[in-house]
Amino acid sequence: MGEPIRTLVLGGARSGKSAHAEACAVTEPVRYFATGRRDHTDEDWQRRIDLHRASRPQHWSTVETVTSLAASISEPWDGTTLVDDLGTWLTGMLDDAQAWERPRGTITPAVDDLVGAVAECTSTLVLVSPEVGLSVVPESHSGRLFRDELGLLNSRLAAVCDRVLLVVAGLVLTLKEPPAEFITARGEA
Repeated sequence: MGEPIRTLVLGGARSGKSAHAEACAVTEPVRYFATGRRDHTDEDWQRRIDLHRASRPQHWSTVETVTSLAASISEPWDGTTLVDDLGTWLTGMLDDAQAWERPRGTITPAVDDLVGAVAECTSTLVLVSPEVGLSVVPESHSGRLFRDELGLLNSRLAAVCDRVLLVVAGLVLTLKEPPAEFITARGEA
């Protein structure tokens, strides 16, 4: 049996990336790390979280987490770990560090921890992250900071993941795939 497959699923808003990532979670049991923090003052956000939760199979284990994501991924799991999504995780980390107006790299230790946890993950792992670098340069400092930090995070994760997919308009493009002998060793061919 080969090493576990770590998959990074990238895509724009409403591209179908989450649905595709959920379809990749075939090894049961599934633990789902939801990184969007609830905000009871934002009805639209609450509705989005509730709809997301309702769309998942009820037998999946759901954990809402931001600050302990790296440690949670590091915990052994005999199944699939799905993280949705890294853009909201990054936002939470920037919020917690009060880093929106600080220099780039303020949250590098947290990013290092996450990338290290992904690289060392011993279970099948599916990560969802927005691809925000294909548009115009944001006008605000915080917009540029988010775009740049997320782009760096996605690049670093792509380097340690076995498979990288890009979802555009519901269509999946393979950017990186493990070697065929790796997949055959896992019995997935």
